[in-house]
Amino acid sequence: MTGINLSIPEVQIREIRINSITGYHGDAEELVRAGKTGLKDRDRSFSQCMGCATSKAACMTILIQDAAVISHGPLGCAYCLHEFAFTYRVNSPIRDLKNPTRRYIFSTNLQERDTIYGGSAKLARAIREVYSRTRANAIFVLTTCALAIIGDDVESVCVEAEEELGIPVIAVFCEGFRSKVWTTGFDAAYHAIARKLIKKPLRRRSDLINVINFWGSDVFAEWFAPFGAKPNYITPYSTVESLESAGEATATVQACSTLGSYLGAVLEQEFGVPEIPAAPPYGIAQTDRWFRALGKILGKEDIAEKVIAEKKKKYLPRIEELRRELSGKTAYVTAGAAHGHALLDVLGELGLNAVGAAIFHHDPVYDSKRPENDQLAQRVSDYGNVPNYNVCNRQEFELVNALNRIRPDVLLARHGGMTLWGAKLGIPTLLVGDEHFSMGYEGLVNYGERLLEAIENDEFVKNLRKHAVIPYTKWWLEQPTDYFLEGGPGL
Repeated sequence: MTGINLSIPEVQIREIRINSITGYHGDAEELVRAGKTGLKDRDRSFSQCMGCATSKAACMTILIQDAAVISHGPLGCAYCLHEFAFTYRVNSPIRDLKNPTRRYIFSTNLQERDTIYGGSAKLARAIREVYSRTRANAIFVLTTCALAIIGDDVESVCVEAEEELGIPVIAVFCEGFRSKVWTTGFDAAYHAIARKLIKKPLRRRSDLINVINFWGSDVFAEWFAPFGAKPNYITPYSTVESLESAGEATATVQACSTLGSYLGAVLEQEFGVPEIPAAPPYGIAQTDRWFRALGKILGKEDIAEKVIAEKKKKYLPRIEELRRELSGKTAYVTAGAAHGHALLDVLGELGLNAVGAAIFHHDPVYDSKRPENDQLAQRVSDYGNVPNYNVCNRQEFELVNALNRIRPDVLLARHGGMTLWGAKLGIPTLLVGDEHFSMGYEGLVNYGERLLEAIENDEFVKNLRKHAVIPYTKWWLEQPTDYFLEGGPGL
């Protein structure tokens, strides 16, 4: 595993570390094949929008129960961070968090004068002020583009503050222009956590399994119980103390390989915690592999087989019913990379025809370098090819173009801002924010029933289509989806 070096403050970006790309148009089988032989990114001559690495780093740090976060930059760079306070509060019940703590989010609010004379002194004062107000057990300082341009020595300021206050003060280098792949922000946050919070293990705890995830419901507690273990969630709803103990766990699993690729590799390489050699458990084929890989790594293969048999006996009859009811339906997916692949697995297992996907970036290999973790390759092998596969770093104009051409029976979306386009085009659209909702055998039942509900209750979107205004011109809707990609008709 290369590209991991905890002795330096900055994480290596994904384009360099694992050759991630943000531009591709073709089919999934071709993309998997190209990833093995040398994948080339296709640049765009036009972009409508894209994500920012700072917000992804914020996502992973703001949701730590007893930490505070400072955005070091202009106030505008912190404009979206409040949404994670909302997410923390709304999703705390599904994690059985009885008394969710307040979120502490601050900005140094750099002004024009600060960009000329530097903002280090302002940051030092801000760290002291935040600590005096919150008494947080750790303070994260997120860097922004403006800050990177002026060149403040954030690491030194944080080290001095840490010595003064006696708590971890952690610089997270996540300025947006460092990488075209905004998921590098996840890596930046985890790099900082691994450097400053996770402790070298003094023992190995067989009862503790790390789960790298977003904020989904607590399905892992039930799944791990037969193995005599419990989940240590990283990072939503974790504490500084629980993060410190991550190096003692007996294994690491992930809900989303895009999210946890880097940290899973770090925990294995630097702390001796093995990452299970299997993609996350979406679809029956992959769930079988996942439980067997977990059982093998824990030395409890017999328990894994028992769990698989019991769950199949309970859920397979309803899954078969759903397959019959959904047979012949077509679906399109838009989501981040690994979770998009997960939804494609779910479609394949439920018998829907996946007629296309708009995926926000592509990692041809994950940091573990294990082929077993390649979820898109598993999808193609288990359920077949996916045509009209577009890697589009959230370019909504490309999504609308593809949807207008393909007209699927249902659109599956992971991110709220993308759902309106399906509805405006009269396509039933399903948004599920809980990434654990479709996991495992029971997840297929959960998602299949929601899919049926969305497809059968389409009257609203049909009426909306009659009145909705699509801002894109007729000219654009008639162009090939890859018109503005390098090598496309527009270049």
